Amino acid sequence: MIIGIPLESDPRETRVAATPKSVDQLAKLGYEVLVEAKAGAKAAFPDAEFEQAGARIVGSQEVWGADIVCKINEPLDSEIAAMKKGAYLIGLIGAPRNPELLEKLAKAHIKVLAMDSVPRISRAQSLDVISSMANIGGYRAVIEAANIFGSFFTGQVTAAGKVPPAKVFVSGAGVAGLAAIGTANSLGAIVRATDIRAEVAEEVKSMGAEFVAVEAESQTSEDGYAKEATEDYAAAAARMYAEQAKEMDIIITTALIPGRPAPRLLTAEMVASMKPGSVIVDMAAGTGGNVEGSRPDEVVTTANGVKIIGYTDLPCRLPTQASQLYSQNVVNLMKLLTPEKDGALVLDIDDPVQRGMLVAMDGEVMWPPPVVAVSAAPKQEEAPVAAQPMPEKKPRDKRITYAVLAFCALAFLALFTISPSGLIGHFMVLMLSIVIGFYVIGNVSHKLHTPLMSVTNAISGIILVGCLLGLVLVDQNTALFAGTNLAILMLSVCGILLASINVFGGFTVTQRMLKMFRKG
Repeated sequence: MIIGIPLESDPRETRVAATPKSVDQLAKLGYEVLVEAKAGAKAAFPDAEFEQAGARIVGSQEVWGADIVCKINEPLDSEIAAMKKGAYLIGLIGAPRNPELLEKLAKAHIKVLAMDSVPRISRAQSLDVISSMANIGGYRAVIEAANIFGSFFTGQVTAAGKVPPAKVFVSGAGVAGLAAIGTANSLGAIVRATDIRAEVAEEVKSMGAEFVAVEAESQTSEDGYAKEATEDYAAAAARMYAEQAKEMDIIITTALIPGRPAPRLLTAEMVASMKPGSVIVDMAAGTGGNVEGSRPDEVVTTANGVKIIGYTDLPCRLPTQASQLYSQNVVNLMKLLTPEKDGALVLDIDDPVQRGMLVAMDGEVMWPPPVVAVSAAPKQEEAPVAAQPMPEKKPRDKRITYAVLAFCALAFLALFTISPSGLIGHFMVLMLSIVIGFYVIGNVSHKLHTPLMSVTNAISGIILVGCLLGLVLVDQNTALFAGTNLAILMLSVCGILLASINVFGGFTVTQRMLKMFRKG
């Protein structure tokens, strides 16, 4: 089958649905790839690179006549008319808000797989374009805010005075929100975040931000997306936003509800309470906006000097990276649809992933798909099982313990009697080393135990050298098995054996752990 990659009709669109790398991957699946001339020019992918990867550069009519058409945005009426009956269309369709478009596609007998309708289940994560683009959008939102904000993000101490760090507040801890948190934190800002889902608090903290909880009953996600807030929660959240707005330098809002207008989070009064020069990035400006006064694709400056950014094309502002991620999502989808790698697309509507993406087929609208339940709620703790009484242990006879200690004391005394005079001093050093080593190593964090092996290997190496010197001294004495020389020989051999085990074992474990961090 033939896959067509058209030039996007929207003049503001900078992305392309395929890259030279993805073309090569599609060819390995058995497909022939046609790319419209200059389709990847805005994303820094010239036609020559597509040709080197195995694609053919053709005109618009031939691309739209392919068996499978992969694009970014919703198709125009003229583009739908150019497709042949029974062809596949893969792209961002916006099924919840475009019922008329779905009817047109169904009447044209086009099979449509919407990349923005991927179910939120683990098996489908590699196909999730919304997450891929949200990741880029969250990163770019911070960059746009930093471009307009009139100060540093990180705090600095300079000869001219001290510069405090910027305070950033992120509303929503989904993919976009976490990307914004990570970017702002890496730039040195003090970051706070909130989310209607209480279960994401640990994720927020792991990204280096403080989680601001709303004093109300939190919502639990059943499908991987945030739910609409209750009245009690909305009232408590409004109080929290009003408090945070007075302190923050930058606020980034990412709250979206699939198929519905974006929830209003910041009112005009909250924006008016912010400091002059503050910046707000409303990532939901295209669906109604989280911030009162934001306008799609505009930067609005309020009366008190607060700038509200309402860009709806944040992923398009990083076209090369966005095209790479989108095209990889498409490749992962084609791998799922091409199990035999023979260039033949096989659609399985019994698969919840494929059925969830299928919005039109054989003249019928297939939206909405069956619900795939996904619960991110923490598992309920099971009732504790009553502990079974442990059988009583008989107390150990203390006389045996005292007898063992007495025997050891007599053995050491006998050893000191026949040993050289310097052995007692060396033995005391050994005992003190054991005690000190026990307390020092016992207080070392488990994360540092592997680096600690290098130190123990060095110590064992010194022991090896000492034992080898002991063997040399014994060898130089003609009476090899007489008196003291026999004891030195035995101790040296035991020392060499034990130290060697420690050295070689330590290096073996270290090499195994290093392999875990090597590619391939």
